[in-house]
Amino acid sequence: MEDGGAVIDESSSDGGGTVTGLLFGSKLRIAGSVLLSLVVLVGVLVAVVGVGVPSVTGVDNEFGGVNESTTVIVSDLGVNNPNPVGSSFLDVSADYEISMNGISMATGSKQNIETPPGNSSLELRTKLDNEKIPSWWASHIRNGEQTQVDIAASLDSGLVGRSFPVSQQQSIQTDMLSSFNSTETREINANRPLVSDPVLYVNETAGQWGNVTNETTPIVLGFYIYNPKSYPIPVSEIDYDIYMNNITVGNGTNTQEYVLQPGEVTKVRTVTHIQNDRLDEWWVSHIENDQVTKLRIEFDATFEVSGSEITVPLDKFTHRETIETDLFGNKEGSTTGNESTDDGGSGDGSGTSDGTATTTDDGDDTTTSDGTTTTTDGTTTTTTSDGGSGTTTDDDSGTTTTDDGGILAIGVTGDSLNANAVSRMHT
Repeated sequence: MEDGGAVIDESSSDGGGTVTGLLFGSKLRIAGSVLLSLVVLVGVLVAVVGVGVPSVTGVDNEFGGVNESTTVIVSDLGVNNPNPVGSSFLDVSADYEISMNGISMATGSKQNIETPPGNSSLELRTKLDNEKIPSWWASHIRNGEQTQVDIAASLDSGLVGRSFPVSQQQSIQTDMLSSFNSTETREINANRPLVSDPVLYVNETAGQWGNVTNETTPIVLGFYIYNPKSYPIPVSEIDYDIYMNNITVGNGTNTQEYVLQPGEVTKVRTVTHIQNDRLDEWWVSHIENDQVTKLRIEFDATFEVSGSEITVPLDKFTHRETIETDLFGNKEGSTTGNESTDDGGSGDGSGTSDGTATTTDDGDDTTTSDGTTTTTDGTTTTTTSDGGSGTTTDDDSGTTTTDDGGILAIGVTGDSLNANAVSRMHT
């Protein structure tokens, strides 16, 4: 009986293991079969029935806040889901990147995206590292004040293994130094007792970029100075300060000595430097100020007149400009952007598919198809839709304003130097 019982017990044990193995193996096989069937089913649906993967139909960007280290970019992706049901079963994810001159400025991604049937929008929030601003700035200057902005987004389905990318490009060009070039003659007055003013005349000024590095951005300036006196006047130093939104981004002293001979014009060369590591702080102020920057460069010069050394503020040569940017083309009144203007408005404006906007204001302005607007006060404005330049001429003041409409759209104020002169600057 004991032997029989042992045999019975052993048989019971083997039988139980066999049953368990069969059940467990069956579950795995069933799960695998279900998964394989689902993949096959999805593949069949995609190939035969027409089930598709959602695609990106457009991208709209705006700044969502800035602090000392990062700039938040809010991206609104237009999405089209061609399926009659939501996309959760397709394992959809999104990837996003903004680069400038090949420098990756911001990246983002989002997983497990659920999009309803038809058209909808998807919000992505990415962070631009402000420490990358100096590198981009250096690339912009090295590239002849040009930047290519590349925006790339894609939706991917992990289940189907398909990706739908979309990309946008914008070429931005600026001109920040032409307003330094002037042939206007201006006086330098000492405003000191026993010194007859004007002490000197500046007949011409000229400026150009130096060899930019990752650390500094030099601006090479030339002053063509005429000495009307009967005696030579030494120039011992020229001081400068560069401000952007009242943030000091550069200051220094040029100590090369010059002697201005009587009755002659002498070219005095000075080099100012923007310290690139201060540009991330400027960027914060620029974004907080709705992408507007007030640029100011001030000069002082030290001369020796009648045996006395005097320092004279060169107020007439203070350079002022307004820098306004529209990185994403969506600021109010912008004619450049990712999407065209809606024609279904109130009638005050019209838009075309290429992004060109034309407006008419109460009959005071006449707008033509080439982007030229003539107002009753005699001002003519020319705008382009591709991020190019616009020129505004005021017949009363003679002021010329250039607006590049892009990353660094320069507005030359009335206090800026005459921009019509041809530079004779040589390094």
